[in-house]
Amino acid sequence: MKRLSLDHAALAAVAVLLCVLPFTVSGYVLYIVNLLMVFVVLALGMHIVIGEAGQFALSHTAFYGIGIYTAGLINSHWHPPFILSILAGGALAAVLGYVIGLLALRMRDIYLALATFAFGEAMQWVFLNWEKVTGASNGMRMQPAELFGLRLTNDAHAYPFVIVLTALMLWLTVALSRSQFGSALRAVRESDVAAMAMGINARAMKQTAFAISAAFAGIAGGMYTLFTSFIHPESLGFQTTILVLTMVVVGGIGSVRGAVAGAITFGLISELLRQALSIQEVIYGAILMGFMMFKPRGLFADRSKQRASKHSADPTPPGTAA
Repeated sequence: MKRLSLDHAALAAVAVLLCVLPFTVSGYVLYIVNLLMVFVVLALGMHIVIGEAGQFALSHTAFYGIGIYTAGLINSHWHPPFILSILAGGALAAVLGYVIGLLALRMRDIYLALATFAFGEAMQWVFLNWEKVTGASNGMRMQPAELFGLRLTNDAHAYPFVIVLTALMLWLTVALSRSQFGSALRAVRESDVAAMAMGINARAMKQTAFAISAAFAGIAGGMYTLFTSFIHPESLGFQTTILVLTMVVVGGIGSVRGAVAGAITFGLISELLRQALSIQEVIYGAILMGFMMFKPRGLFADRSKQRASKHSADPTPPGTAA
């Protein structure tokens, strides 16, 4: 109960802060907050496929790029309400994610990681060379998103919509994690054989998790188009995948709270290291290796495990005097 109260108090404090932020800070700060919210949705998507389903996939940035270009092209050519373009990006990413999952999930462990990594690299090659669609190495200029005639021309205009979309995706992630579907995913993560013995279709669960994760990445890409005016394919490379993976691993694999905390922390770190692009990958790689070696369950997951271990070791029932 105390834990629940603390969580509610923290959520209330964050909600108040986010409400007053547009009236107290500059446009650059709002840009950073918008970018952090995109990272949160990206990390939640990777949490679903790695943390919930236990599938080590490295194609997240490819689906993120698909969401960006799909939403950006739709905005530029047809100017629909931006919700439709974001949903289109998420839907296309989900379909491709399901197809790639159908092929890649015939593999396991390092082979799955290599297969999904290859797909991510292939998609970046497409982004860098399909000049008529993506602008290739020249990048693509984004048109302002619209909602019933309202044009989102700056970070302040996009801010409330980005916050609402992030809150919705966070709610969906928590609801999924607490549902029977989430329990089935975790059963598959722990043991395919045991899950199938309980009547769970392990392959179908993995493919669905892959599709949902890809949809989250596509929606994050669509959210990015709300406040950016330009996208270059170089920002959709393996470095971004490593960044999001670091967010999830350091925050705590299998922890929604950890994914959010990791996204915000490393989103800020990536902004601080913007002028040191040559060493970003080295820093992220070192952090990732350190946590995998010494804290493989991450910060928040370790705390949960420690609390569980402490309670299990205490023979005194709650509310009983020792």
